[in-house]
Amino acid sequence: MTLPAVIHSLRHTSPLVFCLTNTVVANFTANALLAAGAAPAMTNLPGEAGPFAKTACAVLVNLGTPSTEQLAAMDEAIEAANQANTPWVLDPVAVGALPVRTRYAQRIVSLRPALIRGNASEIMALAGHQSAGRGVDSADPVAAAIAAGRELAERHGAVVAISGPADAVVSAQRTVMVHTDGIELTRVTGGGCALGAFAAAAIAAGQDVFTSTVAAHAYYGRAAERAAALSLGPGSFAAQFLDALALTDPQELGAVRIEEL
Repeated sequence: MTLPAVIHSLRHTSPLVFCLTNTVVANFTANALLAAGAAPAMTNLPGEAGPFAKTACAVLVNLGTPSTEQLAAMDEAIEAANQANTPWVLDPVAVGALPVRTRYAQRIVSLRPALIRGNASEIMALAGHQSAGRGVDSADPVAAAIAAGRELAERHGAVVAISGPADAVVSAQRTVMVHTDGIELTRVTGGGCALGAFAAAAIAAGQDVFTSTVAAHAYYGRAAERAAALSLGPGSFAAQFLDALALTDPQELGAVRIEEL
């Protein structure tokens, strides 16, 4: 399946993405999924998370604001997703910087997420490397995290996506760099977290995790470029970005530089 075909499939099938995500970004994430053509569902309630995960097309586990109840719901959702062969995405927000979520992420990563998506510092910390993250912000370059990403991919059978000025997508066999200018996304709360949900939707719509992840990052970055060209600042960028997720032609992915390493 080509990169544009992944996005066309997403729009045609409107996959249901069950998001166990953080309270800061839930609204933006849901709106981003809707704008892109997917269907969001949000609940953090144990007892509901398992049944929801079994009916969803993909599951997002985002560790941005974990509570005891949410962590229990995540455990339930991951178990149910694996039983149903539903792909799930791990977004290890601030792992390495904060101890509770770091221990939790290091446990659940062994439960075989389809995709691990984070910034360079998060990916390095999750792999057990020294990192220089500051809360949710990365202080490490993407290039420094590629080896850690490959270790995670080989160890857990996942694709690993590392966000930065250019995004790396890593499997045990391949590494590509996706070159777009998405810098304005760093000025809007939820830019990275919503990408995890969008990647989950693309994986549900595509035929293989690696190609779907590359397509998600390329399309998301292309939409950010379009939004930046039309906006005056962070507020207008957020609105323009939602529009761009809906209006960007998937064929524009042909103009995105995809570099095979």
